Amino acid sequence: MTATEVDQRPDSRPSTNESRHTEVEAPRRFARKLLAPSLVALILITQIPFLVTIYYSLQQWNLSRPDIRGFAGLSNYVAVFTNGYFLPSVWATIKIVGGSVIVSLLLGLVMALLLNREFIGRPVARTLMITPFLVMPAAASLIFKWSLFNSEGGIVNWFIGLFGIPPVAWNTDHPVFSVMIVMIWQYTPFFMLLLLAGLQSQDREVLEAADVDGAGVFRKFFFMTLPHLRTYAELAVLLGTILMLQLFDPVNIITKGAGGTKTLPYLLYERAFIGQQVGEAAAYGVVTVVLIIVIATFALRKVFRVFTEEEGR
Repeated sequence: MTATEVDQRPDSRPSTNESRHTEVEAPRRFARKLLAPSLVALILITQIPFLVTIYYSLQQWNLSRPDIRGFAGLSNYVAVFTNGYFLPSVWATIKIVGGSVIVSLLLGLVMALLLNREFIGRPVARTLMITPFLVMPAAASLIFKWSLFNSEGGIVNWFIGLFGIPPVAWNTDHPVFSVMIVMIWQYTPFFMLLLLAGLQSQDREVLEAADVDGAGVFRKFFFMTLPHLRTYAELAVLLGTILMLQLFDPVNIITKGAGGTKTLPYLLYERAFIGQQVGEAAAYGVVTVVLIIVIATFALRKVFRVFTEEEGR
């Protein structure tokens, strides 16, 4: 075989780009195979109940007359937006969740700044500060209702009584405040964890250089630390909002929806189990899920952007 014939033979070896593509795709295919069972289970667990809820939302079904049931079309959705319950419930949800998120963010920032410093017993302090987030919402609501906010013998009234202030019926006279306090107490540690992670990711060399240049504590905080924490604060607000939008126990246990505390989750429960309107309650559920999906979409985008920025550093 001559050298010319050897040169004319097609090269059977894969190109460098093809080999690199194969090396990259093989782990991805293996990862997809590992995730497929859990993904299928997640879809079955979450989407089948949602599809059933959509089906019920198109039905005329009252539990007091179970034998009378039929297709209602979009009449339940029309009732959602015309019966006068939806907009006040949305406003109550915005008021309670929005106020709780803002206060939790501020308190979480203060706690994160304190726990970011070196001091004796810091691991124990961090563990204790995280504990409220691990308590069940129903248990927290019962503790606040009967042990702290009770008008007769509650710890809060006992404390303010030391200063000559008469007892206050917190659960009935200040229902929005009572519900918000429970949510703030329980979710401030969540905000603290995210902000503390942001503080620990801040470049120490930059802060040391600022000290050398004579920058004070307030200048470093407002011009260096706060801009660095912006992404983490946005992420905390979005994820915290999604978690608080689903809270039902504080409203149900403390106020029963009275005093402007009838949030969307409680309204759904009320229409289903008190009003016995299953179809209308399902329509409320679908509308609530759509609102949460819209917020969750922004939250997931923020999560991916945080990860992308961290990888690029």
